[in-house]
Amino acid sequence: MPKSYDAWTVLPHGPVEAVAENLWRVEGSLPEGPIKRVMTAARRADGALVLHNAVAMDEDRMRALEALGRPAWLLVPNGWHRLDARAFKDRYPEARVACPAGARRRVEEVVPVDATYADFPGDDAVTLEHLDGVRAGEGVMRVASADGTTLVFNDLVTNMAHLPGLYGFVYRLLGATGGPRVHGMVRRFLVKDRPAFRAHLERLAALPSLRRIIVSHGAMIAERAGHALAALAARS
Repeated sequence: MPKSYDAWTVLPHGPVEAVAENLWRVEGSLPEGPIKRVMTAARRADGALVLHNAVAMDEDRMRALEALGRPAWLLVPNGWHRLDARAFKDRYPEARVACPAGARRRVEEVVPVDATYADFPGDDAVTLEHLDGVRAGEGVMRVASADGTTLVFNDLVTNMAHLPGLYGFVYRLLGATGGPRVHGMVRRFLVKDRPAFRAHLERLAALPSLRRIIVSHGAMIAERAGHALAALAARS
């Protein structure tokens, strides 16, 4: 897999799905294998868009996205999710780039970084935070909508169904599929303080306004999101 496409490269993807009045989700393919990736677009209070884990789309879908707001921030959610970062920065040169602090070196191999999650100028609609106990390589985006709060995770929290074939066998062995998971392999690599990480997930799970969870790999958790996240915390 290339570390980042140099040109706008459209892989198979779905539509721009409305989740809330200021929140959208797009599922797309990766160059190899059956695993899907998810782009989340959130609209700030000033009307500008924040794109989490950007996915290059065909021109009709890109125009639909641009009609929702001006892409102002590109969030590269860890050092491996860089596939379309350069192409998006070329398309939107005035957009700023943010990533978790621990991912900055790898992200800057393909695109300049303007801010870490700690430096991101959040507003009433969109905020970013690093996850406690993690080597600053992953974080979470919070989006406030009229119907509640959405949490957007990247690789540490997934929600993939079991997959067919060799990929499916391997991912099942890794414990990465079969519903909401804290990805064990990613956790072993990124989490340095499991009690602190668990406590952060528990705090997020207890948010009274929590409505849903979006992940970069797998289906959205739209029912009993707090209960699902609390269960993940207990197993972390």
